[in-house]
Amino acid sequence: MSSDITLFVNPTAGRGRGAHAAQPAADALRAAGHSVRTVLGLDAADALRRAREAVADGTGALVAVGGDGMVSLALQAVAGTTTPLGVIAVGTGNDFARSLGLPVRAPAAAARLTAALLRDDAARTVDLGRVTTPAGPRWYGTVLASGFDSRVNDRGNRMRIPAGRFKYDLAILAELAAFRAVPYRLVLDGLAVETDATLVAVGNGTSYGGGMRICADARTDDGLLDVTVVGAVGRATLLKVFPRVYRGTHLDHPAVTTYRVRTVTLDAPATTGYADGEPLGPLPLTAECVPGALRVLAPGTAPS
Repeated sequence: MSSDITLFVNPTAGRGRGAHAAQPAADALRAAGHSVRTVLGLDAADALRRAREAVADGTGALVAVGGDGMVSLALQAVAGTTTPLGVIAVGTGNDFARSLGLPVRAPAAAARLTAALLRDDAARTVDLGRVTTPAGPRWYGTVLASGFDSRVNDRGNRMRIPAGRFKYDLAILAELAAFRAVPYRLVLDGLAVETDATLVAVGNGTSYGGGMRICADARTDDGLLDVTVVGAVGRATLLKVFPRVYRGTHLDHPAVTTYRVRTVTLDAPATTGYADGEPLGPLPLTAECVPGALRVLAPGTAPS
């Protein structure tokens, strides 16, 4: 494996934490004997082009410095290749890092762990989700969201203030005021299911939104996607059940149905899909699990 490592940096992640994290991460990797180059990019498309060039040139690892959005971009460069992905998680949510038992908002510690795993050639192989979109296939590592949660994302993305997670808390309150279930058509490994639902989430990983364990039983190494369907519930029930999402105990509520599938197609009117917090476009969308699609620099045992 090449000792040349590429840092893939989002300087704006976590309200500037990405820029501050790049230096201690680079220092820790250099101290372990690696040659480190940094990729920024003029915009997301340019950054992805540069990351793909680094992978094609044989970099020993692509190390994403930022949050889940930066990890999502990195996945588009390394998925399906032999190049391992490292993660220095300094964003707002960091759900991908949490699902793999990686340090969060501790860039030097994360870089030292990355260096140790590189030294021992100890990258893990994990599954990824792959979504078919009009713009082409897109990989994701955590959760594909649709319904109430994607509407919260839509609204939050339109809001200029406040910053950080508080913006999405306000977006949740605003969406509750206009809350309604929508008719879904799901195709689960070929089986069609029609239902009114508040939201449908498709998890390769367990959580989104900074620790909301919407697909709490999902595993990144079982070759399957976990589908969580929250049925047509009222505002009062949604407000009562919502706090349980952080513990994953919402799955036993009678309004919640779960499936475990290899492929799923989601269709619902006027609904956007998001994966790893990034917009995919309007439904319908089809997601599939691709076993072993990613080599990732993470401990051998993820948290339950």
